[in-house]
Amino acid sequence: MKAVFINGKEDIVLKDVEEITEHHQTDKVLMEVKYVGICGSDLHYLAEGASGPAVIREPLTPGHELSGILLEDMTYEGTTLPKGTKVTVHPATYGDKIEHLLDYPEVWPNGSYLGSARYLPHKQGGMTEKMLVDKAQILPLPESVSLKLGALAEPLSVGMHGINLAGGVKDKSVLVSGAGPIGLLAAGAAYTLGAKSVTITDMLAEPLARAHHLGDIQTLNIKEASVPEDSYDVVLECSGATPAVTTAFKAVNIGGTIIQVGNIQDKEAPINLGPINIKQATYRGCYRFNSEIEDALEVLAANEKIGNVITQIYDIEDFKEAFEIAVDSKLSSKVMIKL
Repeated sequence: MKAVFINGKEDIVLKDVEEITEHHQTDKVLMEVKYVGICGSDLHYLAEGASGPAVIREPLTPGHELSGILLEDMTYEGTTLPKGTKVTVHPATYGDKIEHLLDYPEVWPNGSYLGSARYLPHKQGGMTEKMLVDKAQILPLPESVSLKLGALAEPLSVGMHGINLAGGVKDKSVLVSGAGPIGLLAAGAAYTLGAKSVTITDMLAEPLARAHHLGDIQTLNIKEASVPEDSYDVVLECSGATPAVTTAFKAVNIGGTIIQVGNIQDKEAPINLGPINIKQATYRGCYRFNSEIEDALEVLAANEKIGNVITQIYDIEDFKEAFEIAVDSKLSSKVMIKL
């Protein structure tokens, strides 16, 4: 069977690996992968040989946004999921329990994530034709959610985690900063979950144009207009750009909430904190997600337009072109590999 491996900086290959035909691990299930999304972390691994503190030290199969079908029966919440069931995968295995953070296992140290080089041996990901997955990480797709949409459950969950940390968005005015894949998915989720209004900002016209295909979402190009101040109950800062943080502080309403969804570079940078003090606003970090993947499946079932965030799908043999296109946000949003 075929699998993609990133060996280090600018070194990616497609290999034939040994076929998985059977296993004897009672806690795992064999699945056939159908779709895998290319994430920003995958792009960092290829461009830099690392994603933050995670450095590639052995060949790594990327991919933590995936869907597929079961190749054997398994028990799920007291019922049997038969062979052939459409599923997605929660990519996290939580680490060392912190008693005072039982509700936030996503931040426990020493956890693992599919397609991650954080630890040795690396946790291999889903860009392969078949894989063994912990049964506890399997979620069946709703009948109306296709395998293609199912591969969006993981990145959609990242934005939905931010929404939950903000206390929800129903009947609230929402600003999403950054129209990358996570920002677009967060905006689509906010619209689907009943926000009073949703506005998304970016410096590029192309990603902003895609937002209109996800729902009733307003767009604002920050190269052409300023973001209104004191106007939003919830700000989901998805760009990770430090100037955007200052803009978020100005844009949030009195008593509002800003959630830092996008990863900010680990370095000193000037940020104007003044506005959040006089507004008594909340600024909170956001890391991956917990159980929001279950809610993400419901959102996908409720609004199939969210699938419009997928701009290209490539066969696994065209993996190099897929990664090249995924880097260019003018040409692409969510790029997927089809197996």
